Amino acid sequence: MQSYQIKLEGDVLHVGFNRNIPAQGDRIAKDALERITQMLDSGEISGGKRILIDGPQSVPVAYILSHKLVHLYEAVAVLDPKLGSKISTIDGTIRHKTYIVTSVHGSTEYQVGDLIETTEPQKERSRIKVVLCGPPQSGKSCLRDGLKKAILAHVNAPYPYIITACPDGEGSWHQEACENNASLALDCKLKNKAPVTPEFAKEAAKWVRSANQLINIIDVGGKITDENKLIMQPATHAVILSGDISLFAEWENFCQILGLKIIAKIHSQLNAVKDEVLFSEGWRKDTNELLESNPVLTGSVHSLKRGENLSTRPMVKALADVLIHLTKC
Repeated sequence: MQSYQIKLEGDVLHVGFNRNIPAQGDRIAKDALERITQMLDSGEISGGKRILIDGPQSVPVAYILSHKLVHLYEAVAVLDPKLGSKISTIDGTIRHKTYIVTSVHGSTEYQVGDLIETTEPQKERSRIKVVLCGPPQSGKSCLRDGLKKAILAHVNAPYPYIITACPDGEGSWHQEACENNASLALDCKLKNKAPVTPEFAKEAAKWVRSANQLINIIDVGGKITDENKLIMQPATHAVILSGDISLFAEWENFCQILGLKIIAKIHSQLNAVKDEVLFSEGWRKDTNELLESNPVLTGSVHSLKRGENLSTRPMVKALADVLIHLTKC
């Protein structure tokens, strides 16, 4: 897996650091060169009138990309998020993405320093606070960790901030600890496990209220209680995970009482061998309207077990896509 990500969509080259792989600048430069070379050799990047580069780059990476692209395209341009015409809409002000031409090779249309304003909007993104809820032993903490990695694998996705709002001993550290030393991880979990007290619930509710990242994921206990009610009230959305589909209804009712929009209902199947992913028709276009009454994602996820890479499961990847999309709605 490479520490730098590059993806071509139309004439836009989306680039960014892979936050699942912390790396120094030399490793990032080598991985960026390897990836761009693969895309050139395969013909995925073939040259043309212009190419627009969107995303964070270190200085070495910028030199590498420029060196590889400048002779293939008449113009190479880089996004400047501070530029672009502002337009007022019902939902707020947006800015059109605008790129600065940095290299010209045989173009009669562009010069270095020219601005290329596109029709793609840069809308202020929405902040979501998503509760992972459902009965105990459903795999919520495993889903939480796999979901975080799946989101981080997306180029330029918002950072997923995790709130462990249940003192069950399984913090965000637990998955990595389990992968390195399962017996030590279990021992730490048992020592850290504590009951959900009213005092803890009040403190956890403060964490949820003050969470200010674009994607905030809240892992709560597996019981419908006054404590969970207090913790979940400041959230905006919910994902229900259950190994018993007959328990979906009571958790749906609980979330609806709290005014949470239910993003997904997922059947956790420990002994299954594959996932089932079902999206509501038109979910990308009519996301908010659909969420007023129904989840946009349903289906199942298989074998949520510690020590496995869950971020590549189809359902986990699908849920990551939905959460990222919600920040743009």
